[in-house]
Amino acid sequence: MGVHTYMANPTYADFKMLSATEAEIAFQNAVLSEGYSGFRRLLDGMTEAIKKAGDADIEGIEMTIAKASHLFPEPVIFSPSWECIWSELNATLAAKKHVLSNISPTDRKGEWQVIMDNPQVVQEVVCYPGLAFHDAAYLYAYFRPQLEKSEYIRLQKIQTVIQEVGG
Repeated sequence: MGVHTYMANPTYADFKMLSATEAEIAFQNAVLSEGYSGFRRLLDGMTEAIKKAGDADIEGIEMTIAKASHLFPEPVIFSPSWECIWSELNATLAAKKHVLSNISPTDRKGEWQVIMDNPQVVQEVVCYPGLAFHDAAYLYAYFRPQLEKSEYIRLQKIQTVIQEVGG
């Protein structure tokens, strides 16, 4: 893949393939010149990679986030909401890594759910039911770093379900 392939619209796929310093600088310049939308494409690609990540993908994504944070040390220049994006992506990836390392591949089949609550305040319990393991693992990983004092999050495998629908 040559430098000219991704100069017009650099993407996460282009970025993770970069190896030479010259190519990294060219990518960096292309994203900087495009601004918000170029950087957003990179972040969307990273988020999608974390979402789909299996056990063998974690280390590569960790290295990609490190490379991105080196090339774009101040993401706030693209948007104020991205001031802490590197630590947020690292925290999400670390939470997903924790889930993957604690639930063996043989135990991942079936229906999963993610539940969040704060028993100290009057608010509704949030529940994401009926999920495949990788979807539930990502939701857990996404919300885990954002927990506030007294909140909890649970990732649960459903063993038995009785469900009725009103008519």
